[in-house]
Amino acid sequence: MRFEPANNADADALVQIQIAAFQHDSVLYPAVEPGGPPGYDSVEQMRKNIAQHACYKLVYAGHPMGVMVIVDHDEGHTHLDVIAIEPRYHNRGLGTLAMQFLEQAHPARRYTLDTPSWAVRNQHFYEKLGYVKVGETTYPDITLFAYEKR
Repeated sequence: MRFEPANNADADALVQIQIAAFQHDSVLYPAVEPGGPPGYDSVEQMRKNIAQHACYKLVYAGHPMGVMVIVDHDEGHTHLDVIAIEPRYHNRGLGTLAMQFLEQAHPARRYTLDTPSWAVRNQHFYEKLGYVKVGETTYPDITLFAYEKR
């Protein structure tokens, strides 16, 4: 798998990957309505992410199949804002490779991310990689678990 900096020409394809990945959650968790985080289906938001943050397209077998948006905050703190992999590429170890890339390409003392409270599969994945649940925030329509790795 290759990790390439995304550019505006990639925005449409990366949004389609996010839509497929986030809407697949409703297949894994039937009680969950199809959807995703704010702006997940917006090309304009993807272009903002590309301009403002480290945004990568994940390329496997010559095809874009994932996206990562990484926010480098203050010294030593990196936040994984988005990771989305097309569902047909799940369970191949590509998410683990992506997280290893994050930690190698963006060295930090502290990594953070959020995931929905109902996303048990995500929680297991992050915990397997050494992330620890450090809090939760409840909004009117969702509760997010905060994870951290030091």
